[in-house]
Amino acid sequence: MFAPRAHAQDAPHTWTADDPDLEWGACPAFMPESCAIAVLQGAPDQPNADIFFKMAPGTAIPSHRHTSVERMVLVSGEMQVTYKGHDPVVLRPGTYAFGPAELPHEASCAVGEECVLFIGFEEPIDAMPAEPVAVDQ
Repeated sequence: MFAPRAHAQDAPHTWTADDPDLEWGACPAFMPESCAIAVLQGAPDQPNADIFFKMAPGTAIPSHRHTSVERMVLVSGEMQVTYKGHDPVVLRPGTYAFGPAELPHEASCAVGEECVLFIGFEEPIDAMPAEPVAVDQ
């Protein structure tokens, strides 16, 4: 899927979403092929890994859940996120979002610009398909 970053954990470093040294890997099979993940810090199979998650404009990520909480900041694009039992929210660049562990959610990237999302995970990174999210009316 994707590999850990090869740098010292105690050395400062920075990444931008368009950095040519980033290694982008595929998302889980149930997500769109245009989706990609780059590990920024840590190892995906260990606690406390950080990633960039990107998706093409006009695409949607189906309902899924994670074992870990997610701490996110949208870097580019405009993304709508809906968590089960909650109203949809629109993230714009610089928006922080917190996603509880195990809570099903889905997302879509608006037409126009690629969406890049920074995500910090507390537990090893995983994503499992979930039942579609229905918005409470």
